[in-house]
Amino acid sequence: MNEEQRKITIKETFDNVSREYDSNVLRFFSESAKHLASILPLRGNERVIDIATGTGNAALAIATHLPQGYVTGVDFSSGMLEEARRKATLQNIQNVKFIEMDMQSMEFTAAQFDVATCAFGIFFVDDMDTQLSHMAKMVKPGGTIAICNFQEAYFYPLRDLMIKRLINYNVQQPPQTWKRIGTDTGCKELFEKAGIRNIKVEQKNMGYFLSSEREWWDVIWNAGFRRMVSQLHPSDLERFRQEHMQEVATLTTKEGIWLDIGVLYTTGIK
Repeated sequence: MNEEQRKITIKETFDNVSREYDSNVLRFFSESAKHLASILPLRGNERVIDIATGTGNAALAIATHLPQGYVTGVDFSSGMLEEARRKATLQNIQNVKFIEMDMQSMEFTAAQFDVATCAFGIFFVDDMDTQLSHMAKMVKPGGTIAICNFQEAYFYPLRDLMIKRLINYNVQQPPQTWKRIGTDTGCKELFEKAGIRNIKVEQKNMGYFLSSEREWWDVIWNAGFRRMVSQLHPSDLERFRQEHMQEVATLTTKEGIWLDIGVLYTTGIK
């Protein structure tokens, strides 16, 4: 699969999951977005760009901190953006707009924004160095660049069990580019290479208990993992689901099944 085919597959996946992406079982996306907004050094009048905005979780959270400012959210998934606009209307947040645009070819003037953010998105690009440098170019000198992404062991051991079983079905894993920034050191090195200074990396666990193995399946099916399991033939998909749910059920405790979600928040100044 070449880069263009991979990009089409990712876009189709997120168009397909967009309606359920904000379900309660995936609430770590909205909760982590609120934390990202809280750690930005905002005065309240900034112009912010949120890249790979998805359903707008970070963009909307940041917008509430900007009484005189504005947020522009960009994403190449029309389905995700439809949900973002719907949420903005429901929450009556008017200082935000959402634009359908590929983050690898954004058309903005250099130094147009005070802040650039990317929540759980930069690792979808193989060349993260170029992507982060592109982000930084859009920020004014002295402005802030911030990303958040998964820690290396996120969703352990559930993700490991899933991947091991998928490998038994000869399912091909996508490139594991995200692992490069799965540690504090990796995040710092990425920012340093882009010439960003005053770098800070914060670790925060956004995990919670799932009520049953069925909620773990909702995590798989309603987010990025769907593009892996969708490679299975329908008959194999059902067999895989049953087998995987049985092994996940054995992890149940009196509180439920722990969904470990280590998140790294990296910020720096241009």
